[in-house]
Amino acid sequence: MKTLPHRYIVVEGPIGVGKTHLVKRLADSFSGNTLLEAPEQNPFLERYYLHPKQSALPTQLSFLMQRVKLAKTLQQDDLFTSLHVADFMLEKDRLFAQISLDDDELALYNMVYDSLTMHHRTPDLVIYLQASLPILKTRISQRGISYEQHVEDAYLKRLADSYADFFHYYDSSPLLIVNAEQIDLVKSEADYQQLLDQICTIQSGRQYYNPLPVKEKNS
Repeated sequence: MKTLPHRYIVVEGPIGVGKTHLVKRLADSFSGNTLLEAPEQNPFLERYYLHPKQSALPTQLSFLMQRVKLAKTLQQDDLFTSLHVADFMLEKDRLFAQISLDDDELALYNMVYDSLTMHHRTPDLVIYLQASLPILKTRISQRGISYEQHVEDAYLKRLADSYADFFHYYDSSPLLIVNAEQIDLVKSEADYQQLLDQICTIQSGRQYYNPLPVKEKNS
């Protein structure tokens, strides 16, 4: 049986890459707890996708408050005995802010961010999922969330590029960079198990995982 040497894992990546599904599978595999964003609870999000200029700041602040509230649950003592798997990290909040807000709004946002995130736990492992723009668009379309269908290609590309730049320099935690282009973590148990082997072995530094899809054995 596989063992996991981490107590707090974060799965990150742009919209549609498959973060939340992997978080749920990891938590289920090791009887862990999930910390999941709830974008449907952001009252400004749908308005943002329709009118980004007018709704960017309240949308961003609402997400920041939600993420800080979730992160505070990690201060509990059971963090050292129970597994927690999250589909966000606080630092990524700034990625969205930097591509969505104008200079004055960003200055205000940064003041709020700095005051709210002075003390937060660093993940034991970060898993960064990557995929190309066409794959992200296909997966966004397939999951059928109405407001996400308004995401513009230019915005999605800026977001994916911002993630790539951020993780190019990230060194606060062990980091597993996964090319999720050709694997199916929803339908393929073999793809998931192969990725799980990588997750269980990385304990420090930076590691790249560039898999090909695994053929399922016939039953």
